[in-house]
Amino acid sequence: MKKIILMVAAVATLALTSCNEKATAKIDDANLAAVANNEQTMGDFPKMTFEQSVYDFGTVAEGTEVVHEFKFKNTGKSALIVVNATGSCGCTVPTWSKDPIAPGEEGTMLVKFNTNGKPNAQTKTVTIKANTESGTETITIKGNVTPKAQPATAVQALPNSQ
Repeated sequence: MKKIILMVAAVATLALTSCNEKATAKIDDANLAAVANNEQTMGDFPKMTFEQSVYDFGTVAEGTEVVHEFKFKNTGKSALIVVNATGSCGCTVPTWSKDPIAPGEEGTMLVKFNTNGKPNAQTKTVTIKANTESGTETITIKGNVTPKAQPATAVQALPNSQ
């Protein structure tokens, strides 16, 4: 058992050493020049400009699935990459293209909101992680959900105790 533990430790040490050597080899004049060039162009971020960042779906019946496509344009100077998008709860699900969006090009973020179990006024947000200057963008979907009619409960008559 001790031999196995020693062998695992030796392999792990060798792997860490070789990773460090590879990392050091990757730092060269060309890479340093590229980093310096990036620092000079730090103002050239992509910019995600939405046609509308808030969508009001009005009033819908509970159980309805609300779907809205948010359109945006990359008004920045470099390619826009959406890394992730998450809804404020599990009932709000965004989907988007994973392809980079060139400057001047347009993209979409499709948001689906399941109103089941979500009666009354609702406001849900989608947080978008992208390579924009701020790193995050937010869009909102809101409206009113009419609750499902509750089934009438039977009232049992109590016997007259006279």
